[in-house]
Amino acid sequence: MTKRKAMKRCLWIAGAALLGCLFAMTLVFLPGDAEARNIKVGIIDCYSGPAAVYGNDALNGFKLAVDEINKEGVLGGKIEWTKRDTKFKVDIALNMAKELVMRENVDVIVGTINSGAALAVSEAIAKKEKVPFIVWISKSENITGKNGHRYVFSTAENTAMAGKAGGVALSKKPYVKYWIAGDDYEYGHAIGDAAWRNLKAKKPDVQKIGESWWKVGEPDLTPYITAILAAKPDAVIFCTGGNSMTNVLKAIKATGMVEKVPIWIHTATDHTVLKPLGADAPEGVMGTMDYHFYYPVSKSNQDFVKKFEAAYGQAPGFPAFHGYITAYYIAEGFKKAGSLDKEKFIDALEGMKIQSPVGELEMRACDHQTVLPMYLGVTKKAEGKDFVISTDIVTLSGDEVMPTCDEIKAARGK
Repeated sequence: MTKRKAMKRCLWIAGAALLGCLFAMTLVFLPGDAEARNIKVGIIDCYSGPAAVYGNDALNGFKLAVDEINKEGVLGGKIEWTKRDTKFKVDIALNMAKELVMRENVDVIVGTINSGAALAVSEAIAKKEKVPFIVWISKSENITGKNGHRYVFSTAENTAMAGKAGGVALSKKPYVKYWIAGDDYEYGHAIGDAAWRNLKAKKPDVQKIGESWWKVGEPDLTPYITAILAAKPDAVIFCTGGNSMTNVLKAIKATGMVEKVPIWIHTATDHTVLKPLGADAPEGVMGTMDYHFYYPVSKSNQDFVKKFEAAYGQAPGFPAFHGYITAYYIAEGFKKAGSLDKEKFIDALEGMKIQSPVGELEMRACDHQTVLPMYLGVTKKAEGKDFVISTDIVTLSGDEVMPTCDEIKAARGK
């Protein structure tokens, strides 16, 4: 081979290599369908202490859905996730969310059980850094209400919805004098305010004769219950969340309160709350919830329960349901967006409808709140079972319990 031919051959090889490199770079930077990398989800929730039962249940529901979704993938990639333990503390939740955004470069943040943490992360991380944040357990209506913004969403029922359902139920009862008591933090006050304003709107003659508030995690509620019973209210509204739910149910049975005065507690009928108590859970407590593994009796719900039980050896609670639908909102949102662009993902989520174990659900565009049904019921021991369930269930549709979009605009001052 002559020097001239060798030189031409080298130039040809070099040119081909350069074209190959340019083509590869073009594929990497092409938008839309050409983009093929995994969706990175950062999860912040409580995985230690009493509240971990809720965080783990939500995570299991999320993992179940992700395993299903990843069989086909999303935009040529898969959903991958990493989690951080908030230890039920607002400052830790903020630090964990910041780490996931700044160091892990996640596409979406999801969590939490703590409403205070959800509000803090929503404002300081999601809104500031323009990263979508999907709340899956925290229930303060302020998350998607007055403090809502473009970058925060909720797949959980909130206090406005629960309070309206509770207010409607209680307004049909003959009770006039009420006592309100609960955990002294964001969720406790939010659910109390929502239940009372909706009850008052339906039945203006009701009276609030007193309130009691205790620190989150208060171990001994007997003194509070004794004081409430001494005031002789017609009914009591308890405003408790997380581990306090099981604690208050124990206390009202141990003190005999449940036999002396009617009681309403949002989530009192949930399996995650009642399961630790088994057959010792109090009967006759009024409660509301947006999911039960035994209701509605539909093929979609039964299929979900079977898959969950096969994977984890137990029935799903409401957090598992929320984790499950959150994963599908993420998958379908990015599919509709056509790329991993966060702004396009947000646009795609607004007004999106997905299929779920309880039927079709919509992510409402005006407030980024999932439209969920609410189930009113009363605790009662299940026949032939060693646990308590919700009975005499009345279903309220999402449209019946959600605030209107005009109310959301007014709450946000717009």
